[in-house]
Amino acid sequence: MGQESTASITGRFEGRVALVTGASRGIGLAVARRIVQEGGRVCVTGRKQEGLDAAVAELGGDTAMAVAGSADDPDHQDATVAAVLEQFGSLDVLVNNTGINPSYGPLAQADLGALRKILEVNVLAALAWTRKAVAAGLGAPGGAVVNIASVAGLKPAAGIGFYGTSKAALIHLTQQLAAELAPEVRVNAVAPAVVRTRFAGALFEGREAEVAATYPLGRLGAPDDIGAAVAFLASDDASWVTGQTLVVDGGLTLSGGI
Repeated sequence: MGQESTASITGRFEGRVALVTGASRGIGLAVARRIVQEGGRVCVTGRKQEGLDAAVAELGGDTAMAVAGSADDPDHQDATVAAVLEQFGSLDVLVNNTGINPSYGPLAQADLGALRKILEVNVLAALAWTRKAVAAGLGAPGGAVVNIASVAGLKPAAGIGFYGTSKAALIHLTQQLAAELAPEVRVNAVAPAVVRTRFAGALFEGREAEVAATYPLGRLGAPDDIGAAVAFLASDDASWVTGQTLVVDGGLTLSGGI
């Protein structure tokens, strides 16, 4: 993005407060960084306090705060929303970024306990965070929710079948919530392909050039690519967009790959 276009979007989040889950690094941190760069304040969550402290230091202590905990823990959800309201006074944007994938391989061999945990974190926690944000006056009105899905939720993907199943459920949840929460709250999703993060490392480490060659745009995604897409959907630039899933995949699905 050129200097002129960057200047034109500065300030889209002036006076707004965002909560981004799973944001001590990777995509979540890139989302939080973009919101702060555009004038917003942000609360980041994650399991490890050390990582969150580093994120807040990068984002700026006057514009960022952090609350540590597990994304699917109701007490953590309640405490986080309360802390955001106490420190910043409002909540306008929710980004459900937390996702896990403790199961890899054929579904016929998958541990059902691990699959239940995937649903708890990737789907039910997103619903719980959304419900609590709305109850706290999300946008009051004019709020926005953005869920981080995956292209694996759009078509089958070898090895990550239940992760994809959970993301397909998240995409449908996005549509359902968009219908139920309109017109006060918009709900959209972003579906990335492989992004260069620690979470996705098993999908490209040691063979990045080979994997990147399968993408029409010739490279893997960067966290900032997703941060930019989320910022669009969360901003007033997308004020007439709800219930949509924006695919950000370097053209991968165009080539039939995933």
